[in-house]
Amino acid sequence: MVRGRHPAETVMEQESLIWLLGAAALVVQVLGFATAVHAVMSARTAQGAIAWSIALASVPILALPLYWVFGRNRFEGYVQARRGKVPDLAGLADSLRRGTAGSCTMEVGFGPEDTVYERLAAMPFTRGNDVTLLIDGPATFEAMFEAIAAARSYILVQFYTVVDDRLGMELQRRLIERAQAGVRVFLLYDEIGSIELSRGYLDTLRGAGVSVASFETTRWPTNRFQINFRNHRKILVVDGEVCFIGGHNVSDDYMGRNPRRGRWRDTHVRIAGPAAIEAQVVFAEDWYWATGTVPVLDWTAPPAAQADRAVLILPHGPSDEVESCGLFFTQAINSARHRLWIASPYFVPDARIVSALQLAAMRGVDVRIVLPARPDFFLVHLAAFAFIPQAEQVGIRFYRYQAGFMHHKVLLVDDRLAAVGTANLDNRSFRLNFEVTALVGDAGFAHEVEAMLERDFADCCLQTASDYEDRPAWFRVAVRIANLLSPIL
Repeated sequence: MVRGRHPAETVMEQESLIWLLGAAALVVQVLGFATAVHAVMSARTAQGAIAWSIALASVPILALPLYWVFGRNRFEGYVQARRGKVPDLAGLADSLRRGTAGSCTMEVGFGPEDTVYERLAAMPFTRGNDVTLLIDGPATFEAMFEAIAAARSYILVQFYTVVDDRLGMELQRRLIERAQAGVRVFLLYDEIGSIELSRGYLDTLRGAGVSVASFETTRWPTNRFQINFRNHRKILVVDGEVCFIGGHNVSDDYMGRNPRRGRWRDTHVRIAGPAAIEAQVVFAEDWYWATGTVPVLDWTAPPAAQADRAVLILPHGPSDEVESCGLFFTQAINSARHRLWIASPYFVPDARIVSALQLAAMRGVDVRIVLPARPDFFLVHLAAFAFIPQAEQVGIRFYRYQAGFMHHKVLLVDDRLAAVGTANLDNRSFRLNFEVTALVGDAGFAHEVEAMLERDFADCCLQTASDYEDRPAWFRVAVRIANLLSPIL
């Protein structure tokens, strides 16, 4: 006969369970308060600090795991890992300066304030560069594959997204071909952006002698749970002489082969000359973070034979001592005197960028911002509407691109400075992503970018405040909610 449980035992077990649950709740609450203090002390914006601290203090059981994964915007370990351990990069900025007859800021007609860009990059504008504007995927990858085929010594390839579709397989074939010809090939990809990339694709490359690594944003004790940091850079360097930077990833979407998206509007640049060495610096530092090694590379790029454009490669990232991406945009906006044209697929600026744009328009600057008409991420698309009424009041004009999906990141300041890169006008690029921008200080190139953006305007419709104000109430409420979430989008 089975002896029944004594009622006192059941009560004791229930009391123990209640005590354990209470103790666990107390621990979670204490962790929530402690993490809220961390959020207040480390957040780069007041809005983000307030949002996280309130959530962590009030609902820690939900907010704690979210904060561990998404909360921090300071990437730990990157600077510490490279500082003093990458001898090939030590003193390179000074060497570039000497090799190009000094920083050429004043020689290309900039104001003294434009030395800010050099300080942000910790590298100088270099002369003797040839820059080619590459519009859309077919032109971009044709130029890239041509450069890869001509490689003699090494190829450095870095993309946020690599997909093993038709374009991805073509890239794989060409890299393997050069590796088998004795060229050293290095491929660096972001493990979140390339999450669908098959292991077989990578193993095939490794089997052919290609050095392959993921960026590993979670590699460091304090980054262990962070999937919010991404390496969003797209860089190709061949022999230290030619580099490519821009918005294209490796996917058939970027070739316009996705019938749902139609044309994919994007821009890259091909740069031949000393600026390729600066792009190589960016790749080498990322490769060192991912692998702990620096490839043996050539650090003496000759000037282009028939061109003398001033170029600076400006990397941005969450490991920077200052918020370099946001400062770059702020400086560019503040320096505009008569024209400021920006193309960005995402527009979720913080208060300082909004103020700078408004002040530029009030100075009489022609401020135009090109955005996609078709949303990619719906919350980000909604958040952009919140800025249109106040921007329109001071003369800022918004254009929505109609002829496909617009993804390029381009900035034009007056007739003297153009930028093509990977950074968007949003919080993620300002504070969370590793990005890179090519700045070109040349009137001729600025006119090429002007003509390109004029063609984009022809494929746009002008968006006005009524496009927001005349929408149903539910839409306007959704826009406001998305705007409140903008610090963490």
